[in-house]
Amino acid sequence: MKLLKITIIACFALLSSACTIHRIDVQQGNIIKPELLEQLEPGISKRQVRFIMGSPLIQDPFHADRWDYIFTMQPGHLRKVTEYQRVSVFFQDDKLVKVDKKL
Repeated sequence: MKLLKITIIACFALLSSACTIHRIDVQQGNIIKPELLEQLEPGISKRQVRFIMGSPLIQDPFHADRWDYIFTMQPGHLRKVTEYQRVSVFFQDDKLVKVDKKL
């Protein structure tokens, strides 16, 4: 009887460990690197910003002088916090005037 209980418990433990769900990390948006942000200097053109940072994730047609670069990383492990980064660049007369970072 004791051997049967041990066998049942072992089988249950084995089966329950095989049922765990593996979740992958999900990255979305633009990867924002500090060395790229260092290259953003006031006065450079929109074309130069696009060359350095890539195409913006959000380019609002109502605010053509603002581009938003957003990056999120949602880890597969549920206990880890989602990483969020946002960089907004502002232009005036096709020249960079301001960089707003939330890293």
